[in-house]
Amino acid sequence: MSSLDSLRTLKTLQIDSNTYHYFSLPEAAKSLGDLDKLPMSLKVLLENLLRWEDNKTVTGTDLKAIAAWLKERQSDREIQYRPARVLMQDFTGVPAVVDLAAMRAAVAKAGGDPQRINPLSPVDLVIDHSVMVDKFGNADAFEQNVDIEMQRNGERYAFLRWGQSAFDNFSVVPPGTGICHQVNLEYLGRTVWTKDEDGRTYAFPDTLVGTDSHTTMINGLGVLGWGVGGIEAEAAMLGQPVSMLIPEVIGFKLTGKLKEGITATDLVLTVTQMLRKKGVVGKFVEFYGDGLADLPLADRATIANMAPEYGATCGFFPVDEVTLDYLRLSGRPAETVKLVEAYTKAQGLWRHAGQEPIFTDTLALDMGSVEASLAGPKRPQDRVALPNVGQAFSDFLDLQFKPTSKEEGRLESEGGGGVAVGNADLVGEADYEYEGNTYRLKNGAVVIAAITSCTNTSNPSVMMAAGLLAKKAVEKGLTRKPWVKSSLAPGSKVVTDYYNAAGLTHYLDTLGFDLVGYGCTTCIGNSGPLPEPIEKAIQTADLTVASVLSGNRNFEGRVHPLVKTNWLASPPLVVAYALAGTVRIDISSEPLGNDRHGNPVYLRDIWPSSQEIADAVAQVTTGMFHKEYAEVFAGDEQWQAIEVPQAATYVWQQDSTYIQHPPFFDDIAGPLPVIKDVKGANVLALLGDSVTTDHISPAGNIKTDSPAGRYLREQGVEPRDFNSYGSRRGNHEVMMRGTFANIRIRNEMLGGEEGGNTLYIPTGEKMAIYDAAMKYQASGTPLVVIAGQEYGTGSSRDWAAKGTNLLGVKAVIAESFERIHRSNLVGMGVLPLQFKLDQNRKALKLTGKEKIDILGLTDAEIEPRMNLTLVITREDGSREKIEVLCRIDTLNEVEYFKAGGILHYVLRQLIAS
Repeated sequence: MSSLDSLRTLKTLQIDSNTYHYFSLPEAAKSLGDLDKLPMSLKVLLENLLRWEDNKTVTGTDLKAIAAWLKERQSDREIQYRPARVLMQDFTGVPAVVDLAAMRAAVAKAGGDPQRINPLSPVDLVIDHSVMVDKFGNADAFEQNVDIEMQRNGERYAFLRWGQSAFDNFSVVPPGTGICHQVNLEYLGRTVWTKDEDGRTYAFPDTLVGTDSHTTMINGLGVLGWGVGGIEAEAAMLGQPVSMLIPEVIGFKLTGKLKEGITATDLVLTVTQMLRKKGVVGKFVEFYGDGLADLPLADRATIANMAPEYGATCGFFPVDEVTLDYLRLSGRPAETVKLVEAYTKAQGLWRHAGQEPIFTDTLALDMGSVEASLAGPKRPQDRVALPNVGQAFSDFLDLQFKPTSKEEGRLESEGGGGVAVGNADLVGEADYEYEGNTYRLKNGAVVIAAITSCTNTSNPSVMMAAGLLAKKAVEKGLTRKPWVKSSLAPGSKVVTDYYNAAGLTHYLDTLGFDLVGYGCTTCIGNSGPLPEPIEKAIQTADLTVASVLSGNRNFEGRVHPLVKTNWLASPPLVVAYALAGTVRIDISSEPLGNDRHGNPVYLRDIWPSSQEIADAVAQVTTGMFHKEYAEVFAGDEQWQAIEVPQAATYVWQQDSTYIQHPPFFDDIAGPLPVIKDVKGANVLALLGDSVTTDHISPAGNIKTDSPAGRYLREQGVEPRDFNSYGSRRGNHEVMMRGTFANIRIRNEMLGGEEGGNTLYIPTGEKMAIYDAAMKYQASGTPLVVIAGQEYGTGSSRDWAAKGTNLLGVKAVIAESFERIHRSNLVGMGVLPLQFKLDQNRKALKLTGKEKIDILGLTDAEIEPRMNLTLVITREDGSREKIEVLCRIDTLNEVEYFKAGGILHYVLRQLIAS
């Protein structure tokens, strides 16, 4: 390690016959002052700075700033953080590898060595986002879905296999293995990382960034990690540090134990609600308190997983005996477990009973107060107690069909703007025929029940609870309702092993929860089609139906375009709602169905006891982990049969509709772009609050009559082969056409109607946002997007920023930004501008027909968080000037913006050298 080590902290740690070198925090404290009360997560950051001190990117002042945090409990100091590794999934990984391939092409074009573009840190890409639930409810569903996945994605997978062979430090976990965050938890994560350099073995905390917002799950294992956009992850791979402000740290004290019948899912939904209400965007959350001693690591991982939903950068759990127990159970080598214990104790990173660090602020929860809950109908922070779900659905229905001015505002605040449409019929229903029988589908019908997502499938207690509940239901003669599309998609093959060992697979299969794949499936919108008669019934009667899933997100339009209400629930409750078939009843007190003798069966009759669950969890063995991860990178015969081109630069196929050479680096050899004021911009879209990255760049189905659908048809692709937006992120032509194309986005320029349309101001025509953007580009007209609070919440989707850039949008002006998307906008050269207090689109009475100037950029020395002037010219010619805050937050981001983006900055440096 080339650290200056100005504080002389390098020490050795002897474990058996192994000697490890490390940069000692206790030694640093001799110079910096007492660090005992520093939050554990900040200690990890401090160690990172000690190890990378070079007096350029990391200075002694940075080290002192972390120590000084203890006095103010916050800091405005920018630091340069270098994670040990990078984690990717295929939806975000494919465009990242496309960018790397394009960067190699640019270097080669400039006369350089393309192999200089190589990851410097280990990168693991897990293919988990592409499998869809096309087939379900039968024993062959898994094999059928795998075959369909390989047929759809062969070109993408061949590209990833090329990347695996062409780039150093780049490994791919093949499809059909598991979900990246669960594979990370069960196998890839080490808690303490090691690296051999200069004849020494260095030990340091395992840290990472990932191209998926739920990378945070690994914090349950004491590994500091969070999601970033693909472009930021690519820069980190290439040796660029992650620029960040030393964060505020919110302490969350957990005490007590969960009551009988309460699950980890109920706990995480409660934590999410509390923290979202607290306001923790851009902050670390660190869990402490004596309740941690009885909180299994899988429960910790469930809570850490949903950090994006509660808004935090991460939700960190320190290392303790529970961590070691999990490392042993999951088959980590004995020497790794010994190192984790010895290293964390030597560094003051081990959690002790009664320990209470100093935090920026705190909140507390007695886990004994947690109640059975779901979250919905369209935001993960909207927790609803189980008995109240039916009423919550009715309230939503009432809001949809009988709006008042108050409810109009609520609708807007929850889903990105909009106008509710009146309709007196709250008892929507339609008959349909399916497999020879006639059924009646009603509002509130559960049409999707999915045990899905690493959030819960990584947790044996809730998974065993689902299996035990299924067993009791089958024994009483209950069946799932015929309109329910049920599925089981675990995050790793270990789940299948322990279900088989516990004898529960048969009962889940009997209820229609057959294995459909090892991947994200329904949680990310890959729920697949509903049976055609059911889709037709929903559309014909305009029914408001429901999904119940054990996932982490339920934004509107995400799970399935026809399913307006989506409820997050524990796996056993997913099974229970499949039996009930509706969310309109109180399943805690009303029967789920009748047994073979016609007697009502209640949830309490089939809910497993804590002891029954514990006995089942005892079936999980270390051997299962060893078996399933022994050949984790090998893949099946179909994966191994993919031909891999051997070349340092990728050979682009002009007729490909999946992988295309992106235009981002076309002018990289030219001069730096000139930063100047934006004048005469039109508003492309006027949006409300909580506009998600799903709204901006959808991941799901491509509509036939959409700009992206028209493009694919022009290329000879049949609609049945459209696949999804997420699968086509290697093709900018599809993705720019899909930007702002979500069917649930509401543009206030059109009265808030749903769909990706806008008003083209020069002619007053209504048209697709992409089509309008191209017309504006043809006339040389710059564009802005105006929005409300929490703009860019949700997935770490870099295409939400890339697409915005390609549409010609120069700035997004919002009341507030979610962390990752703000960073992505800067990384793509788009200005994030924030309204000052009491100013927003409503207070300014904006209609979207205004002309916008952004002044203060020309010839300016751009500084972090500087003020700029917004000039609003209205239709009548009147002008209004206001100040806005430029959310380029750090000096590094200033340099990236000047270069045209973060990858442009890195590439220009490489070409120049």
